[in-house]
Amino acid sequence: MGTNGCVLIKIENMIQLTNLTKSFSSKTGKGFKKETVTVNAVNAVSFECKPGRIFSLLGPNGAGKTTTLRMIAGIINPTSGSAIVDGVDVSKGNNEVKKRIGFLTGSTGLYERLNPDETLDFFGNIYQLEKDSYQQRKAYLFEKLGINEFRKKRIGQMSTGMKQKVSIARTLIHDPEVLIFDEPTSGLDVITADSIIDLIRESKADHKTVIFSSHIMSEVDLLCDDLAIINKGSIIYNDSFANFKNDMKADNLTQEFINRVKEA
Repeated sequence: MGTNGCVLIKIENMIQLTNLTKSFSSKTGKGFKKETVTVNAVNAVSFECKPGRIFSLLGPNGAGKTTTLRMIAGIINPTSGSAIVDGVDVSKGNNEVKKRIGFLTGSTGLYERLNPDETLDFFGNIYQLEKDSYQQRKAYLFEKLGINEFRKKRIGQMSTGMKQKVSIARTLIHDPEVLIFDEPTSGLDVITADSIIDLIRESKADHKTVIFSSHIMSEVDLLCDDLAIINKGSIIYNDSFANFKNDMKADNLTQEFINRVKEA
């Protein structure tokens, strides 16, 4: 059983990327001299994320992190290659596998006229959750994240931290087996960030598959089991975090990360 009373099922390779590529085309030049230029935002990326381990995807701005995570979540389709989740290619439009994914980004995208209760009810209906288990799950998340004190407040009147708490409750309401966090604590206060980190740890304890990106190396040090570094769309490092630290030549993680990117 998991920490929230859920039955745990072990799956060997919950996420498997094979030569995942996303290309974007644009026109350059003027008049009749315009040319089409194709850029690989993500270029033949391959790695695996396993249940019960936290996988961190690091890279500088514009490296392809968010594009990769969006392809795993099935939000955008790859140009080539595959993103397999629970044995299913998410780009094939399989709604059942997408229901087993929770995706959290720093951009909340919440409906400003709704309150947290209404927001969770809306997504609970989308996922067709059974009423009693849904209410128990919502009560658990509201208590865990401290949302009860503002559960009737409109989203448009909330602080950034409050909105992010509602976003993570929305991400977790259907108890997904795969969790994708795209810089989940960016711009948040220490207390709110700590509540999100605690839920990420709890998800690992529940043997879920967790992948997250972050610019905060202290979070990586706290959470990471496996690590990939992406730069200019390509993977330049992919191994356990323990091996990364053992092979460090710099005095700290931030400098080691910078050095690896520059060397690449």
